[in-house]
Amino acid sequence: MSATAVTPTTAPTAAAATRQATRREYLMCPPTYFDVVYAINPWMDPGVSVDRDLAQRQWAELRDTYRRLGHTVQLADPQPGLVDMVFAANCALVVDGKIYGARFREPVRQPEAPAYRAWFAAAGFGGVLLPRYVNEGEGDFAVVRDIVLAGAGFRTEPAAHGEAQEFLGRPVVSLRLADPRFYHLDTALFVLDDDTIAYYPPAFTLGSQRTLARLFPNAIVASEADALVLGLNSVSDGANVVVAQAATGLIDQLAARGYQPVPVGLSELAKAGGGAKCCTLEIRR
Repeated sequence: MSATAVTPTTAPTAAAATRQATRREYLMCPPTYFDVVYAINPWMDPGVSVDRDLAQRQWAELRDTYRRLGHTVQLADPQPGLVDMVFAANCALVVDGKIYGARFREPVRQPEAPAYRAWFAAAGFGGVLLPRYVNEGEGDFAVVRDIVLAGAGFRTEPAAHGEAQEFLGRPVVSLRLADPRFYHLDTALFVLDDDTIAYYPPAFTLGSQRTLARLFPNAIVASEADALVLGLNSVSDGANVVVAQAATGLIDQLAARGYQPVPVGLSELAKAGGGAKCCTLEIRR
């Protein structure tokens, strides 16, 4: 018996509404060693070739897009052999200058955690919390207002949600992912501003869908087609939304709500299941 998706009642904001962009600070890592040599999510196929030069150019355009929008971009040094280190969002959750570190589920990614801890230390941050529980940073955490939305089901352990709450001192709302295609929260949901998210309801269990509908009655509800081109792996500064160029329906919805879509193409990184957000960790000092 199939479950019925819960869809919130939506009250679209007029397209002429004024959106306020907030300058952000991001951490990224160049895809110097990027490749798809193993399969740890449904998007990955080692038999599909990767154009590494194109990946570099697409990533550089993403970095330059953030800078053109007025944001600060910090860069971590890529490490040989760490083919997924480009996905900086997975390395931590940074809130109020506190760094809740990652503990990767997959052994092939575990060396990324100390590499990123070294970056934070060199950048003058205080200690990074070494978590007891498996979590993959902003892959499964999203900050909105004074709360943290937290995903579990495929990578991050539910116990990490409580650990993050105790460390950060912010309420954490646990959400259960239900579709392995959306293995991280950031493939199924992103934050637009302090009041609004965009998400694909069937990526979540019914209970989590009801939770999101209650918390965000004016959310943008994405289609499956847009979710499957990683349209929800997007980055918003409150006005400008860096979004996969193939997510045309979502782009139209964003524009109708008064946001400014900024389409980008990341076809090579998408072969590993990553888009703009996967490449981008927000540093909240």
